[in-house]
Amino acid sequence: MGSLDGKVALVTGAGQGVGEGIALALAAEGASVAVAGRTLAKVERTAAEIARRGGKARALACDVKDDAQIRGCVRETVEAFGGLDILVNNAQEVPLGLVLSLTRDDLDAGWRSGPLAAFSFMQAAHEHLRGGGVVINLASSSALRPDPIGYGAYTAVKEALRSMSRAAAYEWGRDGIRVVCLMPLAKSPGYVEWEKARPEEAAAFVATVPLGYVGDCEQDIGRAAVFLASADARYITGSTLVVDGGQGYLR
Repeated sequence: MGSLDGKVALVTGAGQGVGEGIALALAAEGASVAVAGRTLAKVERTAAEIARRGGKARALACDVKDDAQIRGCVRETVEAFGGLDILVNNAQEVPLGLVLSLTRDDLDAGWRSGPLAAFSFMQAAHEHLRGGGVVINLASSSALRPDPIGYGAYTAVKEALRSMSRAAAYEWGRDGIRVVCLMPLAKSPGYVEWEKARPEEAAAFVATVPLGYVGDCEQDIGRAAVFLASADARYITGSTLVVDGGQGYLR
């Protein structure tokens, strides 16, 4: 028996990294998972891995910057599995760079793929989540940095998502819907590329993590998402769970 048996989850940006890790972890606890992403081949691989492990998954192509595709993604999930209990907003284009180097298009992509996409997914999913559903929005520990050089736009869109999550948690509590944020530090594909390109810099960064390593997308971040989605977290809403080995708050 898994802690999420009989539940249905929709995870965006599930073709790799944190989204894939969360999808795999939710499926391992018994949830049927719709894995959504802009590149169908990537989410098909995630769905195939879930099936290989004995779970249930459906791969859905979805550009989260397209409102019609978002509504269609929620509709397909409900049609495929008979409902929706867990929504994970993970997809995000990352606008990085110094404030003077960024363009309005850079920032617009961050807003549209992050808080605006989550906004649309949450609205589309609300009627299905009533009476016990949960929304997990992915935040970023970059926002906790005392020197967010090059991360200003990225932290801005991620902090906007946290603010919206708190508001929805208050507004939707009486509907039986919990809304929480998960703030991870994970060994994503982007992190692995950076680690290979700049090993000394990466080693210095890892040294700032009190637990001594960067989190695994499935075993660390995914398992935290399982907890937030489960009945064990039924009294948690409106807050952010920081899963970063202590790096953000303690350095």
